[in-house]
Amino acid sequence: QVQLVESGGGVMQPGESLTASCSTSSAISAVDVVGWYRQAPGAQRELIATIARGEEVNYVPSMEGRFTVSKDDDKNTMYLRRIGLKVEDTGVYLCFVIINGADFWGRGIQVTVSS
Repeated sequence: QVQLVESGGGVMQPGESLTASCSTSSAISAVDVVGWYRQAPGAQRELIATIARGEEVNYVPSMEGRFTVSKDDDKNTMYLRRIGLKVEDTGVYLCFVIINGADFWGRGIQVTVSS
């Protein structure tokens, strides 16, 4: 069992920057895939980006240039950054990892962008 704990988010204003982190109980360098999803209100969960072990970040085309995903193997933590938040960025952001075909999820963080 792998536990993931996200932090960051909250109520933010348009134009502000979001930095979310996701700490894992497992060595992040050993997992097969890490990544982030977003679920906007009333919408389906949408993938932002993944990082497969030994590979570069792979962004969903619609998300590329809007989000920055990274990880720090030494800290067993992955990050999500969004500069210049917009109201449409409102939603729950969730991190996940895949290990040997099994996926584990954080509980998600709520990000509300409102003026």
